[in-house]
Formats: sequence, C-alpha cells, structure tokens
Amino acid sequence: MRFENVHLESIGAEIPTEIWTSQAIEDRLEPLYSRLKLPQGRLELMSGIAERRVWPEGTVPSGPSIRSGNHALEAAGIDRERIGCLIHASVCRDFLEPATASRVHHGLGLPNQCWVYDVSNACLGLINGAVQIAMLIESGVIDAGIVVGTENSRPLLSQTIESLNQDQSLTRKTVKPAFASLTIGSGSCAWLLTHRKLSKRGTPIQAAIAEARTEFHDLCMSDDDAAGAEMQPLMDTDSERLMAEGIRTGITAFERLLDTTGWTREQIDRSVCHQVGSRHRTGMLESMGLDPKRDSVTFPKLGNTGSVALPLSLAWAAQSGELAANDRTVLLGIGSGINSVMLAAQWQDVTVGGNLDLLQSAVPAE
Repeated sequence: MRFENVHLESIGAEIPTEIWTSQAIEDRLEPLYSRLKLPQGRLELMSGIAERRVWPEGTVPSGPSIRSGNHALEAAGIDRERIGCLIHASVCRDFLEPATASRVHHGLGLPNQCWVYDVSNACLGLINGAVQIAMLIESGVIDAGIVVGTENSRPLLSQTIESLNQDQSLTRKTVKPAFASLTIGSGSCAWLLTHRKLSKRGTPIQAAIAEARTEFHDLCMSDDDAAGAEMQPLMDTDSERLMAEGIRTGITAFERLLDTTGWTREQIDRSVCHQVGSRHRTGMLESMGLDPKRDSVTFPKLGNTGSVALPLSLAWAAQSGELAANDRTVLLGIGSGINSVMLAAQWQDVTVGGNLDLLQSAVPAE
C-alpha cells in the first residue's frame, strides 16, 4: 500500500516521572529469588532493560492520552476543527464500553463530525490506527486525524510481583513465562497525520504493509480481558517461541516493504523497531541485515511500552537528532498474534511536543 498525500505532521509524547528499576523489582521479588536461588541482576541481563516508568496509582489511560493529544495538536498548530478522526489504540483503555476515544475526544475539544473509536491489536494498535487514518486521508474522506494511546504497566507489574511471591509451586522452569511481564513500562503517545495540503513541516508517509501469521496467536496471552484500568491482569508468554516466530514474521514483512518501496536494505538510513529488549533487537536487525548503529532504541530506559513503544521511540529519534532530513526511515512493528505492520517514510521534519526531555541522558543500546 502506497500513499501520495499523507504526512506525519507532529508527535505528542508523555512519559511518567516515577521510575521502577529492574533492581528494585528484583528486590521486591526477594521471597521468590531466595526460594529458587535466582541470581540478582538476571532481569536486566536478560532484557537489557535497566528501568521502566509507571503512572501514579489510579491513573486511567484517557488522562495521559488527552495530554499527548494536546501536545501533538499544539506542536502542529492546526485548527482542531480540521481533525476528522480520533482513534484510541492502546491495549489499556478506561472501560469495556464506551470507547476510551470518546473521553479523549471530549477532552481534546474535537469537532462533533469526527470519527471516534478504539482500535486494539496488542503492540501494533497505534500503527494500525495510523494506517487507518492514512487511508481516510488518502481517499479524501478527512483532512487530518489523530491516533493516540496510553499503556499503564503498574497493575500488571504489581500483580505479577505479588503472584510470583505467593505461588509456592513455581520452579526455575515454570517461572520463565512470567518474566516478560516484568519488562513492561508505561507511556503515552499521539501521532497527528494530515493531508499534504495542510502540512507545514511534516514527513510524508510513503508505504505500509501488513503480514499475519495467526497460527501463533497463543504464544502471548492475558488470562482475562484486562481492558479496564482497574483490572489486575496476568500474562503468560512463551518468550523464546514468540521471539523466534515474531522475527520470522518480521523478515517476510520487511521483504515486502522493500518490494513496495523499491528500496534496498543498504539504502535505509534509520530503523525503529518495536521495543522488546536487547535479544529481540539483535535478532531482528541481524536477520534483516540492518545496521544496529542506525537503529533507534528506548527500551533500556522505558522498557516495553506496548503499542506506544515504537511511536515513542520515533519521537525520541526525532527529538534527539538521530533522524536527519531525507533519511530513508523504516518503522518495523511486530506484535503478538502474530501480526506485523511496517511503514516507510523519507524523513523531513516532525515537531515533537511533550516531556521526553526527561530522557536527557543518552539511551544506550545493548
């Protein structure tokens, strides 16, 4: 799928101020670690994640999503009446119904004739939402739209720690599926897309592709519908198979993206992948033949922030100067399901609003 009229005009980003280090999480898991004689430092060693951030107790996703949406609107300087679609696309949402997008739409003061709904697709939600908005713009239905989401890791982290400490039946082998849940972080991000006729400084989105290998839908699952902000979910993840099959899916998707754009892998100046951890990143880049020095990361400081991980990493790359004018940029999304959505853009300029300046120190790649 190719686009001729769609620009990513601005990004709004909001990250929490409260930090949970991997060491602090292991300290809270002392009963489990002592019983199983697990070595300290394994969580960061296995994942490359030193810390992740969490929202204050009682935060619901719509609050940070409204702030991120406002950051994007203010950064673009666009008339809110021009926004024709608002999609809320994170795994976390305020309610089972109505759509969390309804509260965000109201909070942003967007027009009544706006399309307003939620999209959910694990870690790909925001990328899927961006593609939907791009199709609406390309077809002439709307002039501009916002996709936004907020992931709240605090309930998952807290419940996982409590469950691991209480379950006396766990062994070194059976505890492994739960460790992926301890890498999850919180964050919020909004992308504002416009028709090129409205764009003042944005980056043209050139192509998008999707790849589905849903025979592997059961490799990462929650134990119930944890959509509500107060629910306490648990996740069961076959990390090894999920990584292997996810990379295989990504290889196929990436080849299709190259075919669609006509680019070669050697021509790609910057890549941004879904932020899982160091092993996943190394495996992805090696299998795709991409240079790690040209890849942008945030997972060492933010952890895996789900659907906003790739969007926030793109925001960081733009704000920190890792992206330069005319960089051929690929956004490599992979999510449980297994699904992959990838985008290509020749970077021009995107204004980033929000509080990513909290990440002042360099975000190192393992």
